[in-house]
Amino acid sequence: MTEEDKKFSKQLVGKIIVSKTGKKFGEVGDIIFEAKTGELIHMVLINPTSYTDKLELEKDKKGQILIPFSAVIAIGDFMVIAEEDII
Repeated sequence: MTEEDKKFSKQLVGKIIVSKTGKKFGEVGDIIFEAKTGELIHMVLINPTSYTDKLELEKDKKGQILIPFSAVIAIGDFMVIAEEDII
């Protein structure tokens, strides 16, 4: 990974999450990671869309929607996820 490939969490928070087919899910509100290893586990979804409300996505104890970071396939202007990996 080059220096240009690295992203800081503050660059990811606020990005719009979309599927590779273009369906909007909401925005990245926070990132959950494993403190010991630094592994990114989940993104907390804020401002979920009506499309997202219809899906039965994983939620934390506070009822916040969680998107597994492993579903991310691209990071640019948007966070692009593979929808089939989260349903």
